[in-house]
Amino acid sequence: MRVLHFYKTYKPDSMGGVEELIGQICSGAARHGVTSEVLTVSKDTTTIDFGDHLHHRAKLDIEIASSAFSMAAFKKFSRLAAHADLIHYHYPWPFADIVHFATGVDKPSVVTYHSDIIRQKVLLQVYKPLRDRFLSSVDAIVATSPNYLATSDVLQRYRDKVEVIPIGLDSDSYAPPREDRLRYWRERVGDKFFLFVGNLRYYKGLHVLLDALQRTEVRVVIVGAGPVERELRAQAARLALAHVDFVGPVADDDKIALLTLCRALMFPSHLRSEAFGISLLEGAMFGKPMISTEIGTGTSYVNVNGETGLVVPPSDPAALRDAMQRLWDDDAMVTEFGIAAAKRFTANFTADKMVRSYVDLYEKLVS
Repeated sequence: MRVLHFYKTYKPDSMGGVEELIGQICSGAARHGVTSEVLTVSKDTTTIDFGDHLHHRAKLDIEIASSAFSMAAFKKFSRLAAHADLIHYHYPWPFADIVHFATGVDKPSVVTYHSDIIRQKVLLQVYKPLRDRFLSSVDAIVATSPNYLATSDVLQRYRDKVEVIPIGLDSDSYAPPREDRLRYWRERVGDKFFLFVGNLRYYKGLHVLLDALQRTEVRVVIVGAGPVERELRAQAARLALAHVDFVGPVADDDKIALLTLCRALMFPSHLRSEAFGISLLEGAMFGKPMISTEIGTGTSYVNVNGETGLVVPPSDPAALRDAMQRLWDDDAMVTEFGIAAAKRFTANFTADKMVRSYVDLYEKLVS
C-alpha cells in the first residue's frame, strides 16, 4: 500500500507536533508494509530521503494568515497522488482543500483533524463553506482524543465518520541521556526545576506562567523559540524573574537530558489551538508529573488531574502558581504522579498502538 501525506510543512523545515506525528506514522507504517511519502510546500524544493519515507517539497509562493500557497503543488500533488492508494490530509490547511478539489484525484482519503481554527475568526467565515465541503468529501476523519471530539462543534457534525486515534511516541527513538549533557545542565540550571518545551506561540500561555512565577522560588527552564519570544523575555525582565531560563531551541541530546532532570513538565496553553501537546507525552514517557490547563482538548486526556499531575483553569495565574507550589514542595506527590504518568503513557500513547490503528484504518478504506 502507498500513502501520500499532504500538509503545509514537515521536518526539517519545521519541527512541531504535527510534523512529529507524521514522521511517527510514516516510520511506523513502513514496518507494516506501507510505503509513505510526504508532500509539503517550502522555499527549498529538494526531496529528502528519511530512509523509510520521502519528503517532497513544492515551491512556496506566498503565506497568508499562516496558510501556505503554492502553484507548483497542484501538479506535484496530482503526480504523487496518481501512484498512491490513499491520501492522508492534515487539517487545518485551507490550501489542501483547494488542491483536493482542483486536482480531482479520486482516491480513498482520510484527514487527521489536529485543531479547530481559533484565531482567524473573520477569515474563518469566508472559509467555512470550503471547509464543510472538504470534510464532507473525505472518507474518514481522525480526532486525536475523545476530549477534542466531544468539544469540537465541527467534529460533532461529522461524528458518524470520526475515529479517535490518540497520538503516540516511540520511546526507542529517544536515546538514553548522555552523561556530559546531564552534567552540563545540572551546572547550568541546577537539580530542581520545572520544564517547558515547545514553540513560543500566542496560545502556549507562557505569559500566564510568567505572571504565576511572581513571589515564588520555583525555577522554570523554557526550551524553544517562536513569534512571542521577545515579548516573553521583556515580560520576564519587567517582573524581575531571575529564576526563569530561556534557553532557546536545543538539540535532541539536550532535550532528553532536560526531560530526565526536570521535576515536572509545564504546559500552560490557554487556547483550543493547543489540541494535544506532544511535549506532554514526552513528559509522561519520561515519568514526570505534569501541570496543564483545562481547555477541552487532548491535553486533559494525556494529563489526568489528580492522577498523572494537576490540571488548572486556563489564564489563571493564581491557580497555576498554587499547582506549581504543590509539586515544588511535595516529593511524594511528584513520585506518585510520575509513576502514574509513565503507566498511562505505556497503556495509551505508544507509537505502535497509534500506527496499528492508522494502518487498520488505511486497509479498511482501501479495501
